[in-house]
Parts: sequence; C-alpha cells; structure tokens
Amino acid sequence: MKTKLLQLAVLCGTSVLFTGCSGSDNNHEINAPVPTPVQGTQIELRLLETTDLHANLLNYNYFADKQDDKVGLVKTAALIHQAREQATNSVLVDNGDLIQGSPLGDYMAKVKSLQAGDVHPVYKAMNTLNYDVANIGNHEFNFGIDFLKEAINDANFPYISANVFIDDGDADEHNDEPLFSPYLIQEKTFKDTEGNSHTVNVGFIGFVPPQIMQWDKANLEGKVIAKDIVAMANKYVPQMKLEGADIVIAIPHSGLDIAEHKTMEENASYHLSKVAGIDAILFGHAHANFPGSRYEGMSDKGIDIEKGTVNGVAAVMPGFWGNHLGVIDLTLQYDDGQWQVSDSQSSLKAIYETDDNRQTIALVENDPEVEAAVTHEHAETRSWVNEPFAKVTGPVNSFFALVNDDPSIQIVTDAQTWYTQKIVQGTELAELPILSAGAPFRAGRGGADDYTSIAQGDIAYRNVADLYIYPNVLKVLKLSGQEVKEWLEMSAGQFNQINAHSTTTQVLINPAFPSYNFDVIDGVTYKIDVAQPARYNSKGVKVSDGERIVSLQYQGKPVTATQQFLVATNNYRASGGGNFPNIAADKIVIDSPNENRQVVADYIAYQSQKNAGKGLDPSADMNWEFAPNSHSDIQFFSSNSLDAKAYSNQFGHIQALNETNEDGFALYKLDLTQPNN
Repeated sequence: MKTKLLQLAVLCGTSVLFTGCSGSDNNHEINAPVPTPVQGTQIELRLLETTDLHANLLNYNYFADKQDDKVGLVKTAALIHQAREQATNSVLVDNGDLIQGSPLGDYMAKVKSLQAGDVHPVYKAMNTLNYDVANIGNHEFNFGIDFLKEAINDANFPYISANVFIDDGDADEHNDEPLFSPYLIQEKTFKDTEGNSHTVNVGFIGFVPPQIMQWDKANLEGKVIAKDIVAMANKYVPQMKLEGADIVIAIPHSGLDIAEHKTMEENASYHLSKVAGIDAILFGHAHANFPGSRYEGMSDKGIDIEKGTVNGVAAVMPGFWGNHLGVIDLTLQYDDGQWQVSDSQSSLKAIYETDDNRQTIALVENDPEVEAAVTHEHAETRSWVNEPFAKVTGPVNSFFALVNDDPSIQIVTDAQTWYTQKIVQGTELAELPILSAGAPFRAGRGGADDYTSIAQGDIAYRNVADLYIYPNVLKVLKLSGQEVKEWLEMSAGQFNQINAHSTTTQVLINPAFPSYNFDVIDGVTYKIDVAQPARYNSKGVKVSDGERIVSLQYQGKPVTATQQFLVATNNYRASGGGNFPNIAADKIVIDSPNENRQVVADYIAYQSQKNAGKGLDPSADMNWEFAPNSHSDIQFFSSNSLDAKAYSNQFGHIQALNETNEDGFALYKLDLTQPNN
C-alpha cells in the first residue's frame, strides 16, 4: 500500500475516541502497476450524497401512522442504485444528522438503547448500500458521546470530522487530538473514457457546526471542543494534498451563507468554496436543495444554479429525510502530471413528485434490502409510539400557529412553566415571575403536510413527539423586561410589514424567517403591530428601530425595562441558537438535565390524572394577538387539510380561500380589522 495510506493508518490508530477507519468496501489496494496516464486523459466520476436523513429509514410517517412516499432512505436507496448503474465510476457519502429526528431514532436511544453487539437500524440499512465515507452532523451528539460511539462502531464505512477535538484541558492548540479522523484519503481504481484503469487518490474531509458546544453543552462540555470550519479546512486541505490526495471532496454539515465570513460560523459552505484545493462540496444541515430556486439571483455572489457551482466549485445539497439524492458529475482530466476537475454538473434526484391534484407520486420503488434490514425495529417503533398514556379534552394542532395563539405551543409552554415552578421552590429564584417560550416546530417547514394534528381523546408518545420533535433539554434564563421585549421583537421578524394604506393583497408570513424561531412567550400578554418594520432580520441583525411589540404586560401591568423574569426555554435557544439578541448561555440560571419532550409528556400525564382522567385541556390562553390593522386583504399559506379548513371556522378573523400554491399549501385570508377570537 502507498505511503500516504500507511500514514492514514497511523492517524486512525491515535488515541482518538473513535477510529472508524477500517476500510470501506470501495477501497482498493492496487496489486499491479498502473501506467502513468497520458496528457489529456479524462475520467467521468459521479459523486453521490445523502444528508439529514434524521432516522427516516422507511417511507413511513410515525406521527400519522401511515405510509409517506415523500421520505425514507428506502426510496433514496433505489436512486443510489440507478445512479451507480448509469456511471462508470462513483463514490457515495452521507453527511450526518442520521441517528436522531424520527420516533425510530428516539426509540433506539431512549427506550431500547444499544448494547455491545447491537447494530443500530440506521447502520443495518446503510450497510446494504456500500457507503464510502460519512460525516458527523450536529444531531449525532444529541444522545451523548457514548451512545454515538456504540452506534457508529457497526458502520461498514469510516467516519470523519475535522473540527471536533478531545478537550485536554490546556490552552495549547498544537497538541489537540481529533475526536474523529479529520480526513481520509482513499485509493480508488477508476476507468477513463477509453476504458483504461487508473489509480486516483480521493480525499474526503468533513465538518460539523461548532455550535454543537452550545446546542449539546450537557453532553459535550469538558469532553470535546469545536473549532472554526474554514480554519480547519485551511489547516488540513494542504496536508491532504501533500499526502497525495489527487482530488479533495469537502463534506460540511453546514449550510450556505453568503455573508462575510465570521469565526465559528454555523453555515460556512460558501466560504469553503474559497479554500484552495477543494474540488467539490457535498453539503447539508439547512434542509434545502442546491442547486435550486432558493438561490436564484445570486450569480453576482458566485452562485451558479444552472451548473450547481459556488465560486466555480461543484456543490450539491440534497434536502432532508431522504427526499433527494445529491449528484455531482465531475470530469477529471490529467494535465501537467496531475488530475484536475475540468468540468462539473450538479443535480438533484427526487424520490417523489406531485400531480395536478397535489397527490404524491412515488418515482421509485422501495429498496428491498433496506426495507428488510429494519422491519423488526420499525414494527417495535410503531407499537411504542401508539401506546396511549393520557388524554386531551380537545384537538391540538399547529395549523395557524404563525397567526394565532396556538394549542400546540400552549401545551409546551405550560409544561415548561409547571416544571420550572417545581424546581425553583425553596430557592432564591422562587420569587421571580416565570415566563415560558415555545415555537411551532411543525408549521409547514417540511411541506404542506408538516403540521401537528392531534385528535381529542387518547394521546400517545407519537403525539408528544409530534408536539416537540427535538430532543432538546430544558434551560431557564434570568432576563430583564427589556431583554424579554427584544426576544419578542426578534420573533416578530416572522412577518412582512403590512402597509395599512395599500389597496393590494399583502402576504403576511416572511418565508426567509424559520418558523421554529417564532417564539411565543407565555406568562405575559402583548400585541404584534405588523404595520411597523421588523426590528431584526432572520440572522438576528438589527435592521431598524421598529417596535412591533406593543402593550407588553405582566399580570395586567406594563413590563418595565429593569423588571426581572425567569424564562423557560430549551438548550438550543438558551445557548444562542437562532441569534436572538442578548440570549446566551451566561444568562442560564437553571441548567436542567431534563428533556423538554419528557417534561411535556409528564405534564400531560399529570394534568390528565388531576382532571379525574378526563384529560388535559389544551386550549390556548390567547395571551398574544396582532394589533388592529385597517388593511383588509392580508393572506398567508397553511395546511390544505379538511381539518385545517374546519378549524379555521372557529375564528372570525381567519378565512379559508379556495386556492392552493404549487407546493400544496392552502391560501387563507386574515382580517386584522377586528379583534382576534
């Protein structure tokens, strides 16, 4: 084997916690000499990527307990086979956020767990597909390092991550040891366009958002540290080239932010395209499609959505939950004694499409090997999520969570308040008023069917996971009244400014603002005046002096700037997730180890039992509303389901219109000339 591969073996044998470097099935040792390529020789190489699968292995929605052909590795696998058959040479990578995100992932981590010798169903499925390498995503750390170690040790492919290091407790960066192999160089045998075989050394380097240290502080503090993505690329890519990598493929679990680079940036893929030596970028994390319409109009920033390049570097991001396969077709040409990328084309292969009636049409059949590999765990998960443990006295949904106080958020905020009240008893914090923040996690982000909808009656774990889809941990902050107001001003960026004097239709919801950042804070009352400009943009940057939050009161009295509050939230928000002003980990006064989702389940069970078994009343307390606006033609999109349209009839200010958009969302009219009800 070549010296560079011996060096890699030494790297993998260091005292990192995970090695995972034992060979991919697609690594080849060359037993016979291969002649030097002649000038101009070309190789067509296809790069394939899956990302953000979030434990969606089968085409199944556990929340709805029914088949869903819009998700699942079982479908993506069929596209992988097709793509390989169409190409002479190919490699396959996964870009993380793999073991968390569906009830199956929760079941394996929280109920069944993993013992020595057990194989996580994620790897039972993926091991049938001969992946070459995988990168670590931020959600891999949600269940702790020990669980992650036990899960990935049965992967038949190696793992990489270049910016997570063991915390050795000293300030010397030069002796930091990586938690994973930062990169791999795999010796591949590819055929050129004339059918001749050549050895090409393919380098892979992976990255994770450094914000893992905030988002999963309880699991990671004192164990690991994270470093800047671009800085680690600048460190390792030249090293990879010196060790013989002919081409370098970056696999960042990081989105595409074209703003000026900042140290420790979460979404750094754009800036990776400027690192010398990187030939292709297979990225993820943002749950978006690249190339795609979301990135139109950015050609002046070096974004070419026709070819799928970023500053001339081939790039692809294939959505989430297995709904697309990412494909980059590279042309490698041998010139001046080295292989170089002479051309590229990026594309996305979808597992489904929708017809004119917005019905889902599966474009591929289920892959039988993937399906068979996880049948047992799938059945166990279905049984577990459907076991009733409490009741609710009315329906719970998130159809109008972005325009009205909402029962799905109310249950979460009430549960967080209930928990916080218990744990502050007898402490110096007990005299402070308690507020609670919650956001609509399922408000259409994943498509027109991605809404919480729980019927009156029995409630099971799948319903709790539907209400709170992330395994976040509850945290409590101590904030001033002014900081609470700024928090709400940031949340109010969810809305476009409405011109009360305009005579044209105006759309209320700002699509650039993620719905999971629309925090409602319970315990205070307030109004949102959308006639005013947003004070903050979706990045948390102050863009105006607008004040949308009016009539902010606590127990009927105006909130003062210096008034002190406890605010219950989650570890993501409390540690700066979402870039909310003045919200940071140094404000945390209760560092709870309890998951928000478990708190919600415990609260529902407690209230159901307290109410003589009749169930929890999920009604929203209507603590916020929009300030009146004289413009009478304000519209927004939401669920097209019959339940959503029927639910809209309960509100005099929400009217369903007989129209849907190309993505299957229904159009609604919002009348702010009358009080919400």
